[in-house]
Amino acid sequence: MSDSTDRRQFLKTTASTTAAAAAGITGAHAAGKPQSRTVRLGIIGCGGIMGHHVRGLVQRREDVHFSWLCDVDPAQMDAKQAIIGKFQDKPPRRTKKFEDVLDDANVDAVIIATPHHWHAPIALPALAQGKDVYVEKPLSHVFNEGPMVIQAAKQHGRIVQQGSQMRSSAVTAKAERLLKDGLIGEVMVARAWTAETRSVTKPVADSKPPAGVDYERWLGPAPTRPFNRHRFHVSWRRFKDYANGEIGDDGIHDIDMARWGLGNSLLPNKVSAGGGTMILHGHSTEYPDNMVVRYEFPDGKVMVYENYPFTAYGMHGFDNGNVFYGTKGYMVFSRRGAFSTFLGPKSQRGPTEGKELRGQRGYAEHMDNFLTAVRTRRAITRANAEAAHLSCALVHFGNIAYDTNSTLNFNAKSGRFVDTPAADKLLGKSYREPYGLPALAKSS
Repeated sequence: MSDSTDRRQFLKTTASTTAAAAAGITGAHAAGKPQSRTVRLGIIGCGGIMGHHVRGLVQRREDVHFSWLCDVDPAQMDAKQAIIGKFQDKPPRRTKKFEDVLDDANVDAVIIATPHHWHAPIALPALAQGKDVYVEKPLSHVFNEGPMVIQAAKQHGRIVQQGSQMRSSAVTAKAERLLKDGLIGEVMVARAWTAETRSVTKPVADSKPPAGVDYERWLGPAPTRPFNRHRFHVSWRRFKDYANGEIGDDGIHDIDMARWGLGNSLLPNKVSAGGGTMILHGHSTEYPDNMVVRYEFPDGKVMVYENYPFTAYGMHGFDNGNVFYGTKGYMVFSRRGAFSTFLGPKSQRGPTEGKELRGQRGYAEHMDNFLTAVRTRRAITRANAEAAHLSCALVHFGNIAYDTNSTLNFNAKSGRFVDTPAADKLLGKSYREPYGLPALAKSS
């Protein structure tokens, strides 16, 4: 599929697709229905971060109705039903098939928190069937999926929000004002890191799936293989069939904020990466335990991403963070809800986030931003499909540069690397039928 004509028609320049997408959120809800204040939700993927989302919506008494719970593991739906409890008179319907949720014309929006390999195969038909989409990071499992989601959102007039919650934090808003006011001058270099202690998990033998789990559907578009508990709940993040490694798990949060701080909306034209196994020898994973990626942009700016598995102390005091290097000073910024500034030749201390904002990470505000966009039909989401794709592209390019052991030059107009067919091949992937994108494209 990655080399097919059907796929290539989606891969026009990011710039042209992005410009078209900017005009895409207009009109009333699907089928011309006016949008009520109560947003009727389909919850797709009930593990992990979805517990935080559902619990937050319930505790804040948000004006939503949980219409569906969808997961291949009934136990995960049980857990979310327990959170919903008496929040609403009628309990949500339950299914293992996301298609049941999308076929319900009364559903306004879906929240998708599946493994990465399911994000686009669910988001694309959801948009085509008139649903607004909140999808956890990363928006895409491979680069080629990003322009597809941008185009689908535009074509169907739908709203997209990626779960990059720090974009909605009051800490970020204050930092943004300072950056726009030129406190540290023009930002020329941005640095992002994931620095947390990781430990070795030894491989285990294949086994039978847990009772009640639809493992065939869990695999979905991924290749067929025997069940292994390390490739299932939580630890699926370590395998290429379903995820994007550390850089696409925690790393995407910090890369997204690095791109935000750098202040451009460009794809890099040059990428290089290095890494390997530093301390996690024998670890059950297909990814390196450390990676350093350098991105160069057409405007001359530079971004660096680093991840290390041994730093319990973090860097600059943070396990996940950024530094924005400007012409007049620099800012240390963390999605843990803090920033500090250092100005002039002597690094004189400047403004910080302040005690009143410290620790604010934007989860409630980010969901509110999405729900407000759904209700008002205004294109106000802070991590829309365009923004999400530009950040996810950095994840994909970093992994591709590492996997091909190459310094890559990217041509944004063609959507391809320059004279590097092995890297071009990794911009897409094959999808196992009947779960693949070709079938979904025909149905939309």
